[in-house]
Amino acid sequence: MGARVMDAQPCRCFFLEPQLTFHRRYEALRAFFIEERPVAEIAAQFGYKSSALQVMIRRFRAQFRRGQVPPFSSPTVAGDHLANGGVKTGTAPKDPPSRTSGS
Repeated sequence: MGARVMDAQPCRCFFLEPQLTFHRRYEALRAFFIEERPVAEIAAQFGYKSSALQVMIRRFRAQFRRGQVPPFSSPTVAGDHLANGGVKTGTAPKDPPSRTSGS
């Protein structure tokens, strides 16, 4: 039981203070859509400008309307949503652009 208490704070920080870009974006959007918190408050918590968070919210809505997987979702998770009667997602491009210049 002692290990559970010792691990609690770092685990809480993982969710409350995300460091990875996609994780921060997910948590910020979740705070807006699920917790219905004010944009300014969420932006301050996650280190965004309010205007940048508003752009993320608009892009998320637009992607969702088009049936595209949000940028922080994996293809496996998207497939699970579809299998469970959730949102239909877009497919990945067949030939992604080359990362080398001149290709």
